[in-house]
Amino acid sequence: MAQGTIRYWAAAKAAAGVAEEPYDAETLAVALEAVRARHSGELVRVLQRSSFLVDGDPVGTRGHETVRLAEGGTVEVLPPFAGG
Repeated sequence: MAQGTIRYWAAAKAAAGVAEEPYDAETLAVALEAVRARHSGELVRVLQRSSFLVDGDPVGTRGHETVRLAEGGTVEVLPPFAGG
């Protein structure tokens, strides 16, 4: 298992109640499953609408089960941003 950090931004941070927390997972899918188990309610809904960066690279439409996580890596959870 790889260990690293999940960082939450904007609405994800508010829903999680923390700015970041550790992960212990081989793939993004496993890491997000653990997040959903720890944080029910609003964060689960925010994750459905969020984009993700893994070590600075956009995940895009790739299946989360195919996105490998690195030891010491960072997952950024980016909810939709309003703006103009």
